[in-house]
Amino acid sequence: MTTSNLVLVGFMGTGKSTVGKKLAERLGWKFQDSDAVLEDELQTSIADLFRQHGEAHFRSLESKTLESLLAQRGQIVATGGGAVLAEENRACMLRNGFVVALKASPETIIHRVSADINRPLLQGNLEERVHTLLEQRKSAYDFAHTVIDTTELTTDQIVDLIIQQANL
Repeated sequence: MTTSNLVLVGFMGTGKSTVGKKLAERLGWKFQDSDAVLEDELQTSIADLFRQHGEAHFRSLESKTLESLLAQRGQIVATGGGAVLAEENRACMLRNGFVVALKASPETIIHRVSADINRPLLQGNLEERVHTLLEQRKSAYDFAHTVIDTTELTTDQIVDLIIQQANL
C-alpha cells in the first residue's frame, strides 16, 4: 500500500469533492476530480457523454482518465461514483494510493444531490433511483482501505479521520 495519492471513492453526494478539496488544502497536495478532468479534456459534460455515447463509452473513458491521473503522485483524486464498478479501476486505485470510501445515509445523499440536475443516473424519481443504485452498489466500495460515514460528520472531522487512517 502506498500513500503517494489519496483516492476518494463513494456514491454521488457522499462528499468526495468537498472533502477532497479540503484534504488537498490541508496536505498541500493537488486536488483532482476525475469527472472534471475528463470533461476538461473532452470539452463536454458527463451528462452529454452519457446522452450521446451511452454509459459503456463513458466508463471506458473514465478508466483511461483514472489510470492517467493515478500515474502521478502527491494528489487527492475524487472519482466518479461508478468508477469502482470496473475491476481494472479498483486495482489501479489500490496500486497507486490509499483508497478511502465515503458513504452516507440515503436520506443525506438525496438531500445533497436533489438540486443537481446534471447527474445522468438520477433522471426520473430521485428517491427511487438513489435507493436502487445504492442497493446495486452496496458492496462496490468494500475494496477500499477504509470506510468513513459522512452522514453526521463535518468536513474537518472527515479530513482529520482520513489523515489519521492514512498515517499522514
